[in-house]
Amino acid sequence: MHKQIYLNIAVDDLERSKSFFAKLGFTFEPKFTDQNAACMIVGENIFTMLLTKPFFSNFTSKPLVDASKSTEALICLSCDSRDEVDGLVAKAIAAGGSAPRKPQDYGFMYSHGFEDPDGHIWELAFMDPNVPMPDQTAVSAAPDAR
Repeated sequence: MHKQIYLNIAVDDLERSKSFFAKLGFTFEPKFTDQNAACMIVGENIFTMLLTKPFFSNFTSKPLVDASKSTEALICLSCDSRDEVDGLVAKAIAAGGSAPRKPQDYGFMYSHGFEDPDGHIWELAFMDPNVPMPDQTAVSAAPDAR
């Protein structure tokens, strides 16, 4: 099994991205941070590498996605409560991000999210262990709050 996860995302302005995520409470591993990249600590074994676009381009032969115009991925982080979900969204908006949709409440799961300054979508979800999860049909039939 894999021991760590490193999510790599391309950013326009590394210092702006570091400042944005620092305002949300994230810290950075100095050993893997320089003028081209910043290693953001997301969890005990989870990291996001914020890479300048020129540096990111060294790792792929495909064109980079403009995350402000196209969705490349939905990055989802678990939270310990609904309040933590809402609090992180509020911090993201205050730090210069945006909330592209309303919160979604499925009873067993509460989610909301934000876009960072580069347009990457960060989903935040709280799964309530005290509420039984419905069958998949009920979740997929739920009205979209976007």
